Amino acid sequence: MKNESHAHLQDLLNLIQIKPVGEDRFVGRSKNIGTNAVFGGQVLGQALMAARLTVSEDRVAHSLHAYFLQPGAHQPIDYAVDRHRDGGSFSARSVVARQDGNPIFKMTTSFQKPETGLDRHDPMPAIPGPERLLEEAELFEAVRARLPEQFRDKSPVLNGLDYRPVIPFDWLDPKPREARSSIWMRASSALPDDRFIHQALLAYASDHGPLLTATLPHGLSYVRGQVRLASIDHSMWFHRDFRMDDWLLYHIDSPNVHGSRAFCRGAIYTRAGLLVATTMQEGLMRTCET
Repeated sequence: MKNESHAHLQDLLNLIQIKPVGEDRFVGRSKNIGTNAVFGGQVLGQALMAARLTVSEDRVAHSLHAYFLQPGAHQPIDYAVDRHRDGGSFSARSVVARQDGNPIFKMTTSFQKPETGLDRHDPMPAIPGPERLLEEAELFEAVRARLPEQFRDKSPVLNGLDYRPVIPFDWLDPKPREARSSIWMRASSALPDDRFIHQALLAYASDHGPLLTATLPHGLSYVRGQVRLASIDHSMWFHRDFRMDDWLLYHIDSPNVHGSRAFCRGAIYTRAGLLVATTMQEGLMRTCET
């Protein structure tokens, strides 16, 4: 099991690595995890890696703002980076992802040279720790045989990440509950000492959970086809250094659903309670009757 987890993580690391194919141009492969379109977190992680390859090593990503322009296919993706600014402290980049020449995703991101200054953040909510929680992969495996065919071989659970919801998502017969979720996550084995890899993996993981959280009060199952979900835009702020191979808590809520769109926000903390990142996302949320 340990060797299998390590292999899944290595595959994920290979997935977010992109290949240079020209000046500020890159290509990344895609992985089908059972969703109709390419997983949005994959594009976020790869685009962030593309942008960081155009800035100096002493600058760290502190924010990204992305739009998913149209669904991506399960095929290679081309990334083009534009260099907008390299100042004394900040560097700004934009990234456009294309398939067959058509833009499917656009992101702006900013990097900063680390500085010292005032330091405060809101405290982490009181949430049970991860040790006695089941991995989402185990929960998914328990119902795999009852799932629609498209999900039986390709799981939407994040392979390579140990992902433990405090209150599990019910994939088949969800009962209405509050639009809040808390999920512990970490890489399934040790990662390299490369902060950019940790940031890219967190960007990848941050797209798994928000829209599922938005469905909770409505008791709708995504895998049974009762609701259609798709990311429209995604913003993320990196506040402090962290390691993706240490436990992180992703605390999510969805304060608004209207007009077939769901708005979600998340706060990501270390096990010690440090706020390391914040996310906001709006996504398409249509019932099958809409």
